[in-house]
Amino acid sequence: MRRAALLCAAALALSGCGLRPLYGGGSAGPVQSMLAAVQVAPIQGQSGWLVSNALRDRLDAGDTAPRYRLEVQLDDQIAGLGVRSDDSVARERRTLRARYQLVDLSNGTVVLDATAGSDAGIDVVGSEYATIAAERSALERLSGIVADQIVARVARYAQGGQGAPAPAAAAPAPAGAQ
Repeated sequence: MRRAALLCAAALALSGCGLRPLYGGGSAGPVQSMLAAVQVAPIQGQSGWLVSNALRDRLDAGDTAPRYRLEVQLDDQIAGLGVRSDDSVARERRTLRARYQLVDLSNGTVVLDATAGSDAGIDVVGSEYATIAAERSALERLSGIVADQIVARVARYAQGGQGAPAPAAAAPAPAGAQ
């Protein structure tokens, strides 16, 4: 009996917590409607091409006229970590960081300014071809992860903050980005 009372109390508490599904309303919901109206600005380099394609796949604009432009600056770096006894690198870390801004095309204001990023470890093996393939594979994975982070943040903005400018991110721009 006590267990049933606890379950009822928990159900009542959860129903009043205010949680809402992010993509509530499906393709006609406010989040999906806004995501479909986001245009991705060109991004420089191979990593930019990969991130840009991943963003376009996730945003699925279709025939919707753009109301927002997503501007992304990337910082892609590879750093050696482990060193063998012969002073050759044994392990690398590939880091992909993005600073992005969502610009309202109707008035040119930045409504969202944030950062995203991820990193991956790469084993450096005796075959140079295998190492290059591992670096490229890591970049492809990181591009998808960063695109997922960007789309999730834009979706949260669409759900709760649409119409009011979001505060700028406290994180600095990626190194080398201008």
